[in-house]
Amino acid sequence: MTRPALLTRGLSKSFGSLVVARDIAISLPVGARYALIGPNGAGKTTLINLMTGMLAPDAGRIFLGDDDITNFDPRERVRRGLARTFQINTLFPGLTPLEAVTLAVCERRGISREFWRNIASHREAIDEAHDILSRLRLAEECYRPTRELPYGRQRLLEIALALATRPKVLLLDEPAAGVPPEESGEIFEVVAGLSDDLTLLFIEHDMHVVFRFASHIIVLVGGAIYTEGTPAEISAHPGVREVYLGTRRHG
Repeated sequence: MTRPALLTRGLSKSFGSLVVARDIAISLPVGARYALIGPNGAGKTTLINLMTGMLAPDAGRIFLGDDDITNFDPRERVRRGLARTFQINTLFPGLTPLEAVTLAVCERRGISREFWRNIASHREAIDEAHDILSRLRLAEECYRPTRELPYGRQRLLEIALALATRPKVLLLDEPAAGVPPEESGEIFEVVAGLSDDLTLLFIEHDMHVVFRFASHIIVLVGGAIYTEGTPAEISAHPGVREVYLGTRRHG
């Protein structure tokens, strides 16, 4: 039996009397395209922070493939193959996309300190960076300063930086946040076209996007998993609509 790409068991976290994660068990198969949804304050970003080591759990375990990464720091988790993006851009506005992604590739290879000495000497890193940008439809803008890119293109660049770490699992925290509706669809089309070997879990509030691109949906309410299933199962679930309309109390 193939091990899940990412697995959590009994993951829990509290801040005093406030429970933000309650006995969460998630299993992401290799190559999965899973969505994590829930009303505001459900604990979605908190769960991502626990998985990536930004927060330490009070209880539970986290496995990346065969590795128990529960006590690993964020940097080591990235090195092992777990990457994420954030709700807010974390980019280098003065660099071009090609420079930024090349720098990320060099960081992965352990040669980032040499990057500025002679950029042209890092031909392999530059070629890899250009390939990543091409996959994300950013090749034509690779020499343009990041600050000049439309916001939707900046969100794609953030995903490109995450891909430069060569992740096995990529966690996307609202990758289309703040992006005009006509551009958000392109972001998810690009994401959906990434390698089948890459496992994806994304947070998204636009249910049209979720039902179009996710193969499996996890509904989080009050820091706990309320239900999960295929888009058809979630669409037919009698309680999910009530949860989103706030007519049912949880947690």
